[in-house]
Amino acid sequence: MSEDNQAGLFDADGGEAAITLGRYAEQAYLDYAVSVVRGRALPDVGDGQKPVQRRILYAMQSMGLASGAKPVKAARVVGDVLGKYHPHGDQAAYDALVRMAQDFSLRYPLIDGHGNFGSRDGDNAAAMRYTEARLTPFARLLLDELDEGTVDFGPNYDGSQQEPHMLPARLPVMLLNGASGIAVGMATEIPAHNLREVAQACVALLRNPKLPDSELHALVPGPDFAGGGQIITAPADIAQIYASGRGSLKARARWQFEEMARGQWQLVVHELPPGASCQKVLEEIEEITNPKIKTGKKVLTPEQQQAKALMLGLLDAVRDESGKDAAVRLVFEPKTSRVDRDEFVNALLAQTSMESSAPVNLVCIGTDGRPRQKGLREILTEWLAFRTETVVRRTRHRLDKVLDRIHVLEGRMVVYLNVDEVIQTIRESDEPRAALMTRFSLTERQAEDILEMRLRQLARLEGFKIEQELADKRAEREKLQVLLDDPNALKRTMVKEIEADAKQYGDERRTLIETAERAVMETKVVDEPVTVIVSQKGWLRARQGHGHDPSQFGFKSGDDLYGAFPCRTTDTLIAISDRGRVYSVAVSTLPSARGDGAPITSMIELEAGARIVHMIAAAPDSLWLMATQGGYGFAAKLSDMATRQRAGKQFVSLEEGDALLRPSPCFEGARQLALLTAKGRLLVFGLDEVKRLSGGGRGTVLIGVDAPDTLSQVVPIGTLGLRASGIYRNKETEDVLAGATLETYVGKRARKGRQLDVRVKQAVLSPVLPAAQ
Repeated sequence: MSEDNQAGLFDADGGEAAITLGRYAEQAYLDYAVSVVRGRALPDVGDGQKPVQRRILYAMQSMGLASGAKPVKAARVVGDVLGKYHPHGDQAAYDALVRMAQDFSLRYPLIDGHGNFGSRDGDNAAAMRYTEARLTPFARLLLDELDEGTVDFGPNYDGSQQEPHMLPARLPVMLLNGASGIAVGMATEIPAHNLREVAQACVALLRNPKLPDSELHALVPGPDFAGGGQIITAPADIAQIYASGRGSLKARARWQFEEMARGQWQLVVHELPPGASCQKVLEEIEEITNPKIKTGKKVLTPEQQQAKALMLGLLDAVRDESGKDAAVRLVFEPKTSRVDRDEFVNALLAQTSMESSAPVNLVCIGTDGRPRQKGLREILTEWLAFRTETVVRRTRHRLDKVLDRIHVLEGRMVVYLNVDEVIQTIRESDEPRAALMTRFSLTERQAEDILEMRLRQLARLEGFKIEQELADKRAEREKLQVLLDDPNALKRTMVKEIEADAKQYGDERRTLIETAERAVMETKVVDEPVTVIVSQKGWLRARQGHGHDPSQFGFKSGDDLYGAFPCRTTDTLIAISDRGRVYSVAVSTLPSARGDGAPITSMIELEAGARIVHMIAAAPDSLWLMATQGGYGFAAKLSDMATRQRAGKQFVSLEEGDALLRPSPCFEGARQLALLTAKGRLLVFGLDEVKRLSGGGRGTVLIGVDAPDTLSQVVPIGTLGLRASGIYRNKETEDVLAGATLETYVGKRARKGRQLDVRVKQAVLSPVLPAAQ
């Protein structure tokens, strides 16, 4: 029984049977998904077009709207496309037509639009009844060979017309113009590239299919956006993106400084990265200089206040002078001419879309008809295979026409050599066609052509023309046959055609590729000592200086001191959640100690359901021990935990039911690590046995613990030994473990240790430090 029968689609007699709603919905959704993927959203590697774009171009060619023709109303084009090939909404077809005419959307526009076709600032195009359109000269690369048997045609949606399944692209237009689309379960984001560079890569691959990746990436160093700009991603990272077919490029605007009278100057931005516009940048600056209180907040966040103060301290005015003379001209005037130019540019790049990310996702429909993510080499290789097939089909089509013409001309030569006898045969025969075929051994095609000849073609001069044309056609036949028989000759022809098209349609690169560091918003902070005060409920504040008495700190009712951290204003505070996620807060942004401070939750974007369990503030190069109750741990620098994301980053991997202990600082001179379990087992081993993980993780086993016992304390110790403090006979007492006494607890990492033998109960461990410390 077939799979469909097993699903209950048909009854025993082969008729339709009832099916479950789930099975019907599944099948309907799959059909819809395939329709979206192949019929709407993804471009084809062959011609780089989506179906609606392909139909628009074919319809415009059928209407005679070549680059030299008089343009017609866009509404007329849309009507022809909808009526003959694309039975969907007129607005969707018009939007596609508009995008194909926008020089800021496509690197090489395919449609020459007359009228308002929108702007890079997001302005919509005028209605289709007002705009006019015709094809650009560049569109010939897609359409010129369409009537030469290069591609297959099929019926349109109602069978009344024929439409091409593909356009015979002479260059890989998918890479040249790029593409963007969202399908079902997949999406594509292909950036534009420079025509000359891509053509050189195609020629190089034709000549050497095993071309090294390094040479291929040297020919195509990166995308070439329609709006120019600068790519600051390192070449090695770009090569990795091209190899995998997915990644993200960092792009930024390009600018220049214009000197003015009396030492004044202004910054002029003349190119923007993809996705940015003058209007968008102006809106972002307005949002920074005049921020709105976020939903759920009562006041501006520290970040908003800091960004506002920084921008107002640097920027005096900004205006958009874009127009016909300059597609992009954003002018920024500094507060004073003494403002540092690099700092001025850095602040603008860091806080606006003048520096942004450009996603790359090379998903397309391959020559096998399947959608898949491909690398640059695979895309070029598949296109070359497609182009080879189209050139072979074009050659066969031309050869067939040449052979047919030779056949006809050979029949005419019979007339020329036997004109009197031919005329007599025609006059005396009731069936002249059959008589000619019998008398002169002609085919039906030749006999029909002879009967349709005019008398003027029997002149002697016409005979010479027939001989000359026949010789030319025979020579052309030989050339075409060589192309079909010799793969090397075919490759040479393809190389010659690609180079000719590159010379005719190519232009200079617009996007500069130059590695640079990402701009980061920086505020000048006076480096001075402060003490960060953290309460148990997560309230933060900073008091100037060191050496404060913790007993003098006041807190809200029900709250108390968690820790006081002597550090500098240039340092960072790290907050750690119960899920092992870390968050960063600059010490310089903490409120002063005049009040109760501010909660840590107002400074970060805490994960839903999570809570902050530990906080530390110290110098970036300070080393901290991260350990869990389950006995796992590792060492990491505080700079390893820092992140620029308000939502933090995952740093400590925790098992279900495990919990992170309070991080322990490794002081200078620490040589060993003491670990104490809840049931009083102590293990001491060398600090060099602790693994350092700059990227975080779970770490290694520090001490073996058997449930229900857990690790409770982790203390680095120096040469002076270990102090165990606690209550003994109702008095504060401490025992010092050093020398031979401490040696009894020394073992290898991951051992279970020995029972701690001291007078105090529930001992609190701490290192014995020199008097200076």
